[in-house]
Amino acid sequence: MLKGVSKRALSISPSPTLALDARIKKMRIEGVSVISFGVGEPDFDTPINIKNAGKKAIDDGFTKYTPSQGTESLRQAICDFYNRKWCTQLKPTNIVVSNGAKHSLFNIAMVLFGEGDEVLIPAPYWVSYPEQVILMGAKPIFIKTDLTTDFKINVDILKDCITDKTKALILNSPCNPTGIVYNKKELQEILNLVVQKGLYLIVDEIYDALVYNGIEYTSVLSFVSGNPDLMKNIIVVNGVSKTYAMTGWRIGYTISNEILAKIIGDMQSQSTSNPCSISQKAAEEALSGSQEAVKIMVEAFQKRRDLISGLLSEIDGVKLKKPDGSFYIFPDFSSFINTSFKGIKIQNTIKLCEYLLEEAKVGVVPGEAFGAPGYMRFSFATSEDNIIEGIKRLKEALKKLN
Repeated sequence: MLKGVSKRALSISPSPTLALDARIKKMRIEGVSVISFGVGEPDFDTPINIKNAGKKAIDDGFTKYTPSQGTESLRQAICDFYNRKWCTQLKPTNIVVSNGAKHSLFNIAMVLFGEGDEVLIPAPYWVSYPEQVILMGAKPIFIKTDLTTDFKINVDILKDCITDKTKALILNSPCNPTGIVYNKKELQEILNLVVQKGLYLIVDEIYDALVYNGIEYTSVLSFVSGNPDLMKNIIVVNGVSKTYAMTGWRIGYTISNEILAKIIGDMQSQSTSNPCSISQKAAEEALSGSQEAVKIMVEAFQKRRDLISGLLSEIDGVKLKKPDGSFYIFPDFSSFINTSFKGIKIQNTIKLCEYLLEEAKVGVVPGEAFGAPGYMRFSFATSEDNIIEGIKRLKEALKKLN
């Protein structure tokens, strides 16, 4: 162990999705043809109007510091977007803009969680939720779900998990990795219980635009229009990365009550200061400009979702739920555990994913990364040709297992 490194730093595990992506990139540099269903990143380019707004910001000399919580104009654009869509009455003082949604979640964890706190996290979960809780000295409490529950929690399950140490519930809808979407009734019931128990409901809505086939999607902020007091309990996280194919621009934000937003902003001012000035101008255009490119991307993702769902469901032993949103599908591959290839035993989905990468040259993330052994996450943010070829390779590799 390196001398002097803090226990806090040593408590953190590296991101398995980014580790897989790094390994695949290395293989490609070496000339190996790998098809990746790994990292969740749109394969579309950032829309031209957004890129032009970034270029204009550079040409206009908008390259200096901004307020640490984000520019007034971007925070107003975020308010306008939500006020228009969900009839809220948000003000810029409710918003803190950060360096991506992951940074926004980190800020929340820094401000709210500490030693002795418990934070409820439905599993399967996005990989960074429990790691950020642990980093603050708090304890993640996992609420197990699976295909039989449609990967959802309900108030009956939630009641049994709440203790006097519970500080918050983290919800992700649409969800990474499962693609589930909580409907209005389900969300209302969860919110009612959270308010009754005096907890925070932190909702990660980063995939809010990626909902398919007329599935009902509701932002938790929609309930605030009739009851502003709910802002005492609600914190929303969102950003421009997924909806607008702006992962590298690094703009996320939190929406909370004004007191909490000020604390988050003050804390951020002593860590990263402001997010990139140029990216803020681009994000402002993303939210206030044409949404036509988003519609095109959503239509493409829906076609890919239907394609990959159909191909995977044709594989004997694979069980799945067709995702309602996001660009992930999370099938159950547990029937392939304890098989073997050339005498090597496949003991878990980690080993299964390693086998598929080596034998089929297909990259998939094991369910263990998301607290769900036996499952595997496929991102369908890739071309239809890649999906067809990738599942073909996977299917052929699975046939070799005994």
